[in-house]
Amino acid sequence: MKELDPLLHSQLRLAVMSILMNVDEADFVFLKEKTEATAGNLSVQLDKLSNAGYISMEKGFVGKKTRTVCQITPEGRKAFEQYVEALKEYLNL
Repeated sequence: MKELDPLLHSQLRLAVMSILMNVDEADFVFLKEKTEATAGNLSVQLDKLSNAGYISMEKGFVGKKTRTVCQITPEGRKAFEQYVEALKEYLNL
């Protein structure tokens, strides 16, 4: 059996990746609302996904407020799809 990617096996990181698979981009506030995560925890998990090359993050400003926008990368999309396939094997689907 294929090994499940430990980076994606975290509940919050998996939730973020699931959201990003279905949108062109998502900002930090949207991800925080959808995942119901704390800002600190979400920030740490986004950094882990970014450092792995699974997502890209662009930080900017809207007026005086900072805005972080995330997108899934081709590498992240492939890793997510492989994770889902491995999970299907475990479930005999």
